[in-house]
Amino acid sequence: MIRALTGYSTRHPWKVIALWAVLGIVLSALAPTLIPRVTQHQTGDFLPRAYDSAAALRIAQEEFGEDPDATTVTVLVARSDGEALSTADQKRIEAETAKLSKRRVTMPREDDGLPFLVPDRSQTPRIAPAMTAPDRSFHLLSVQLMGNPGDKGVQGVYRTFRDDARTQFSEAGMRTGFTGGLADTVDTTDSHETAAKVGSGLVMGFIILLNVLVFRSALAALLPLLAVTVIGGVAMGAVAGAAMLTGRKIDAGTPELINVVLLGIGIDYLLFLLFRFREQLRARPEQSAREAAELVSGRVGNAITSAALTIVAAFATLGLATFGQFRSMGPAIAVAVLVMLVGSLTLLPALLAAAGRKMFWPAKNLRHEPGEGRAARLGALVTRRPLLMLAASVVLLGALAAGLIGIRMDYGRGDSGDRTAAATTAAEISRALPAGVSDPTSVFVTADDDTALTSGGLAGLARALTRVDGVGQVAGTVLNEDRRAARIDLYPTADPQSRAARDLASGPIRAAVAQHAPAGTTAHVGGTPAIFADVSTAVDRDLRTVFPVAAGLIALILVLLLRSLLAPLVLIVSVGLGFAATLGAATLLFQHALGEPGVSFTLPLVLFLFVVALGTDYNILIADRIREEMRRPGPARAAVARAVRHTTPAIATAGLVLAGSFATLATSPGSEQVAFAMALGIMLSALVLSLVLVPALFALLGRAIWWPVRPRPTKGGHAKHRTTAPAPEPEDIRAY
Repeated sequence: MIRALTGYSTRHPWKVIALWAVLGIVLSALAPTLIPRVTQHQTGDFLPRAYDSAAALRIAQEEFGEDPDATTVTVLVARSDGEALSTADQKRIEAETAKLSKRRVTMPREDDGLPFLVPDRSQTPRIAPAMTAPDRSFHLLSVQLMGNPGDKGVQGVYRTFRDDARTQFSEAGMRTGFTGGLADTVDTTDSHETAAKVGSGLVMGFIILLNVLVFRSALAALLPLLAVTVIGGVAMGAVAGAAMLTGRKIDAGTPELINVVLLGIGIDYLLFLLFRFREQLRARPEQSAREAAELVSGRVGNAITSAALTIVAAFATLGLATFGQFRSMGPAIAVAVLVMLVGSLTLLPALLAAAGRKMFWPAKNLRHEPGEGRAARLGALVTRRPLLMLAASVVLLGALAAGLIGIRMDYGRGDSGDRTAAATTAAEISRALPAGVSDPTSVFVTADDDTALTSGGLAGLARALTRVDGVGQVAGTVLNEDRRAARIDLYPTADPQSRAARDLASGPIRAAVAQHAPAGTTAHVGGTPAIFADVSTAVDRDLRTVFPVAAGLIALILVLLLRSLLAPLVLIVSVGLGFAATLGAATLLFQHALGEPGVSFTLPLVLFLFVVALGTDYNILIADRIREEMRRPGPARAAVARAVRHTTPAIATAGLVLAGSFATLATSPGSEQVAFAMALGIMLSALVLSLVLVPALFALLGRAIWWPVRPRPTKGGHAKHRTTAPAPEPEDIRAY
C-alpha cells in the first residue's frame, strides 16, 4: 500500500501536485468559514450530562431560554467627571441605551476575503440594565451578542458596537468600560496581533534559515513550507468536514493547535525524505532522480507511516475521556495527522521526483560524501562512555522532574499577563460590587412534580445562601413561565476564574443547596466556578484512564514494529522520564518561579500525548537505524556509533523545526505554558532522549536489547534474524 502510493506519486508527479494544489486552494478557502461552525466556546457544553453544572446548564437553556450561542458583554457607564450618577444621569443612560438597542450592528468586511464564503454576523444586540453600584459611581448594562467569541465576524461586530457605544455615551458626558469573555478575548487579540505576526514570521524565517544551512539550497528551504501549507489547508478542511458530518463540536483552541502540529510534523516528515534522498543521490550518482525518489519514498514511507500512526493511536485514546473537550480534540488531531500522512506519501514524493537534483541547487555537495563531523563525535562519545552519558541524562531529567513536587492544576481560562481594558473594567466593578457580578454563580431549582414553585417557598434556600461565607450578594428569585423552575443568582466575592470561587461553588454553596432545597424539588449549581469545579473532577478521572491506556497502546505498536520486548520497554521508560521532566520544568517556571495559580489543566494530558507520541517517533528512527547497523559485522557499540552519526542531522533538525513551530503558540493569549512545555519537551526528546539516553542504553545492553529476537552479524555484511528475514537488496537504502 505504501509503496503503491509513493510509486504512483513519483511516476506521475505533476498529476499528484495538481490534485493537491486544487484541494489546497478550495479547502483552505472554505476552512475559515467552516471552523467557526464546528467550534464551541462554553466549557460546560463539554461536560457529561451527569455532572451537576451540566444539568444546571440544560435547565438554563430549556427553562429560561438561554441560548448556548450567546455571549454576554458587561458595559460600565459612569460620569466622565467621576461624580456619582444623578437621577438625570440615570434617565440619560436609559435614553442612550434605548437608542443602541434599536441599532443594527453591521459586521465589517475584510477587503481580502470572498464575501460569499464569510457568513454575515450582523445583528441587533439585546441590551438590558443590570445594576447600579451602591455608591452610584457607575451603572452596568448587560449586552448579549450571538455567535462564537472566536469567530472573527462576531469579534468585528463587537468592536463596532463598542466603538459606537463609546462615542454615543461620550457625547452624553459619560465614559464607558467593557468586560466579559468576548471583550477580554478581543482586547487580548488586538494587543497580541503584532506579536503574533512577528512571532510567526520569525519562526518561518528560522525554519527557512535552518534548511538553507543544512541543505545549502533555496528550493529545499522553501519547498517544505509550501508543501506543508497546502496539506495543512486540506487537513483543516477535512477536520471541519468530519466534524459537520458527525455532529461533533471541537474546542475553539483546537484548530490553532492542529495548525502548529501539522507545520511541525509535516516539515519533519519532509526532512526525513530530503535527508535520505540526498544520501541516495550521493551513493548512486548514476541513478535517475525519479528512481531515487521512488526508492527513498517507499522505504522512508514505512518509518513516516509508523511515526504518524503512533500519534494517531495516542490521540485515539482520548475517545475514552469523559470530558468532551478532550474527547473531541483526539479525533480532530487524528484526522489532521492522517491527512498529513497521505500528503507525505503522495505530494512530498511527487515534489522530489519533479524537482530531482535541482532540489539541492546550487549546492555542490551531492558529488562527494561528507566527512566525519559533530554527529560522528557525538556517536563516539556516547558509545565510549555510555554509563557516564546515561547518568548525566538521568540527572538532568530527574532534576527537572523534581519540579512536579507540589504541582497544582489551574482551571481558569488562562491569563496573558497583560492588563487589558476589559480586565481594568472588571477590577473597577469589583471595587464596588462582588467580583461575581459580571459572571454569577446560579442555583437552579426544578419541581419534581406538577407543583408550581413560589418565591416564598424558596425564601429559606435564598436566606441560607446569603449566610454562606464568600457570597457577597444574592439576587431575587426568578421563576420561569410555568413556574416549575427557578433561578437564584449568587455574586461571590472571589474572581469567578479563581480557585477560591471554584472551591466555594463545589463546597459550601452545593452543601447549602443540598441541605436547604425544599422537599419535592431538585436543585443544581451552575455558572463558571461550578463548571470548572466539575471539569477538575472529570479531568482527574480522564488522566487516570488515558495515561496508562495510551502508554500501553504505544508500547504495543513498538513491540510489533521492533519485534522485541526489551527495546520497547526502554523506549517507553525514556519518553516517560522525558514527560515528567518537561511537566516538572513547566511547573518550576510558571507555578513556582512566576507565581501562577498552577499549570493549565489541559497541559498534562496534551503534553503527555504529544511528548510521548512525538518523542517515540524520534526513538523509532534511532532504534530502527541501530537495528540495521547491528546486522552488520562488528561490535554492537560501533553499530550504535554509526547509527548516531547517520541520524543525528535528521533528528536534530526535525526537533528544532518542531520545537520552533510549537514556540509560535507563545504569541497566542493564554498559551504560553503550552508553548514553553511543548517546545522544551520536543527538544528533550530529540536531543537528550533519542541522541544520548537511548543510544547509551543500547550501547550498554548491546544486541541483548533486541531480546528475544536478536539480529546476528554475518560475514556477508548483513545479518539475518532468527526469523530468517531477507537481507536488504544491495541497491536499497536503510530507513531511519
